[in-house]
Amino acid sequence: MTDFAGSDFSEFWHYYIAAFTVLGILFSIWLLSSQTTKKLAEGEQAEALAPTWDGDLKELNNPLPRWWMWMFYGLIFFGIGYLVLYPGMGKFAGTLGWTSFQEWKDDKDAVDAEFDKVMGPYKGQDIMTVAADAKAREMGQNLFMTYCSQCHGSSAQGGKGFPNLTDAQWLFGGSPEDIQASIAGGRIAEMPAMGDAVGGEQGAREVANYVLSLGGKQHDATLAAAGQAKYAACAGCHGEDGKGMAIASFPDLTDDAWQHGGSESAIAQSIIKGRKGGMPAQSQASGGMLSDAKIHLLTAYVWGLGGGKQPATPAPVEVMAAPAEAAPAAY
Repeated sequence: MTDFAGSDFSEFWHYYIAAFTVLGILFSIWLLSSQTTKKLAEGEQAEALAPTWDGDLKELNNPLPRWWMWMFYGLIFFGIGYLVLYPGMGKFAGTLGWTSFQEWKDDKDAVDAEFDKVMGPYKGQDIMTVAADAKAREMGQNLFMTYCSQCHGSSAQGGKGFPNLTDAQWLFGGSPEDIQASIAGGRIAEMPAMGDAVGGEQGAREVANYVLSLGGKQHDATLAAAGQAKYAACAGCHGEDGKGMAIASFPDLTDDAWQHGGSESAIAQSIIKGRKGGMPAQSQASGGMLSDAKIHLLTAYVWGLGGGKQPATPAPVEVMAAPAEAAPAAY
């Protein structure tokens, strides 16, 4: 949703729109005036515009009735008043300062305020408690269907290029804190194109088969043997054993969580062309649409889908025993 008043476009288009609008109004006034100023004298016959048909039917050039003329003038002046008050003349915002974005935002803020009232009892609860509440799960599902299902699917099992949220494979972590951070701040995932580094298409096929062998999957042993040495270009991120580095969000190549396909051809294409992905930030503070209350509820719903991990247990703090007071000396 965009307003000319708040958008960034060249000065040419601003003046073009404004001039076109003004000329259109002036032309409408001239046209209406030219067609309504002529009056017929007493007994004067109006000019015939078409031949007579059916014996006596004629189309005559009579001036507009007065009431019709003033109705048109009223509409023109209404349009002028509208353009003074509201945006419509290029970047001119109107004297009322109204924008469709602000109206949408005000409506959304009002809805969010009502939602926060309903969410109030849950905001102070931990994620596991919220996830166990039937009413909270219902609200979380509605939020998921509205904001998340377009990418992750209505069942949250994802699809090509979009991760499955119901399994235990979490590239950026599956604890409540990690899930909440993913929703609020978004994530960026990128793999550079490695085709040249592994020797083109044939090298990519060889490395793809070696990757398949690391996961114990069906592969061509000859190609895999040829790809072992070339895999060194990938080991810096995915590790020599292909299990990735969770701390750096580099994916494990030995499991079945392949967002872009786990076949030889799909892996080879990932190596040759690279992959770019990510999730946009959803928090209002980061430019998204979700309030903290909605993110809290969504986090609980996603965590409760079955693949969420238990929150990290803080390490116990060792408390040093206070030294016993020395017994008073006996004399």
